Amino acid sequence: MNDTSSRPLRLGTRRSKLAMAQSGQVAEAVRQLTGRPVELVEITTYGDVSRESLAQIGGTGVFVSALRDALLAGEIDFAVHSLKDLPTTQPDDLALAAVPPREDPRDVLIARDGLTFEALPEGARIGTGSPRRMAQLNAWARELGKNIETVPIRGNIDTRIGFVTDGELDAVVLAAAGLARIGRSAEVTQFLETDAVLPAPGQGALAIECAMTNAPLAATLAELDDPYTRAAVTAERSLLAALEAGCSAPVGALADLLADGQIVTEMRLRGVVGTTDGKTLVQLSTTGPVPSSREEAVAMGRELAAAMLDKGAAGLMGERAL
Repeated sequence: MNDTSSRPLRLGTRRSKLAMAQSGQVAEAVRQLTGRPVELVEITTYGDVSRESLAQIGGTGVFVSALRDALLAGEIDFAVHSLKDLPTTQPDDLALAAVPPREDPRDVLIARDGLTFEALPEGARIGTGSPRRMAQLNAWARELGKNIETVPIRGNIDTRIGFVTDGELDAVVLAAAGLARIGRSAEVTQFLETDAVLPAPGQGALAIECAMTNAPLAATLAELDDPYTRAAVTAERSLLAALEAGCSAPVGALADLLADGQIVTEMRLRGVVGTTDGKTLVQLSTTGPVPSSREEAVAMGRELAAAMLDKGAAGLMGERAL
């Protein structure tokens, strides 16, 4: 890397506690890999300052664009994103250099009095800003023969948990991975099984991006890549793209690897799309060999999306705000 090898690598990150925590973990891994210091450069994104709901501001890319602009302007060397925030089309001038091993992809419930979802009272108020979570929570409540009210909320993890501790809400639903990364998993009252609530495509995974022109850095960062995680999230995001849904649409997807003993033999991809009231859900799955290339992973997502569209998924996607 010519004479720049002694200067610190600049890692662009959002300012939230969660973003700083996950970027700090990647910074440490890159330090160990390169022997170079890594400094965090805090960047404010539109999604951080806007008070509107994600569905209103379009969802896709609102946490990502400012970081990508800084990368292309050479203000930072690489960036760390929550992979579920990335738009499904990758810009030609940026390399998705690494997708490290994924944290727990599940959603979790943090409820008052240590309650589980099944034990919540009739009419319980559950906070989430995600149409995907609303659709599946309402469908699950209906299966249990109870009514709940899903309440749209925004804010960081502290703010969201605060709604429960202050007694404003009975529960909130958050991502397990985020709580693990900031050391707050002990507050979880229930890990929501994926049979009940499928996570957002890419949930629990991180994306490390750098400029396509910086081939040496891209090659170094690639050592942090986990091929299984990459195959799984590629299939999930391909499903999302084929359903033409931004990250504010009510789509859940999860690819998990099925092992025979110690050997991973197959990948199962599950997808769900539904109306936010939970009255109509289209939920399908497919299983096949673990994709050995990006093209195979993309094909798996597209095929499942096509089957979901055949079952009426398209009519359920009409809730995107204009």
